[in-house]
Amino acid sequence: MVQYRSTTRLYYLAIIFLIILGAAALAAPIIAPFNPTSQDLDNRFLGSGLRHLLGTDNFGRDILSRIIYGSRSALLVGLISVSIAVTLGTLVGLTAALSGGLVDNGLMLFMDSLLSFPTVLLAITVVSFLGYGLVQVMLAIGVIFSPVFARLVRAETLAIKTEGYIEASRSLGSSTLKIIFWHILPNLMGKVIVQCSITFALSVVIEASLSYLGLGTQPPTASWGLMLKDARNYLVQAPWMALYPGLAIALTVFSFNIIGDSLSERFNPKIYR
Repeated sequence: MVQYRSTTRLYYLAIIFLIILGAAALAAPIIAPFNPTSQDLDNRFLGSGLRHLLGTDNFGRDILSRIIYGSRSALLVGLISVSIAVTLGTLVGLTAALSGGLVDNGLMLFMDSLLSFPTVLLAITVVSFLGYGLVQVMLAIGVIFSPVFARLVRAETLAIKTEGYIEASRSLGSSTLKIIFWHILPNLMGKVIVQCSITFALSVVIEASLSYLGLGTQPPTASWGLMLKDARNYLVQAPWMALYPGLAIALTVFSFNIIGDSLSERFNPKIYR
């Protein structure tokens, strides 16, 4: 009971944090105290203070403002890339499960081949092919994670389509599309939502990694990964340059993972009572 209450508190705290983060991203022009790209070379490497709550970086830019604007990139990449992954993965998974035979084997072989590559390495390859920028990062991450959803949807569809109510619906003359939208997809949603929260967290990390490597968000746009890249040469002189964007990434990823774990328990009737 104590563990359950602790998990529940973390779940709601994670939701509150993400709501605040999302609201800050939407209202960034209003709540950010400074322009995130404005340089003030006379106030470089300032520590936390009343004017700059989280200090300034090597160009005198306000770190708090850059973190707020950087949340836009992180959340936008997560939202768009997960949407792409869910759409592609669901289409491939449903097609494979309902077609069977060579189509199933061929599609799953291609999905497995994508999964065989390290995630960040594959992301770098795709971005290098498409070009550098935020749009390319979203497409790359969406393609990379689509096999995860394809395998999940295929496995669940194979189990669902053997259920009695599916056979009854088919015997009554229901079309394949009707069975998909009325029976299969609604029963998939729970596990797909859980996977979405986990994939969202991974997308934030990959976006930051690609930006850190110079392949994602391009300067002077604010990005948590770019902030870490700028901070690498000043870890002793100005450790706050790396501390605050690092905390932003860690808390965001932690929150999505907590939500994913909690939803997984709630959607599992054997665990959640």
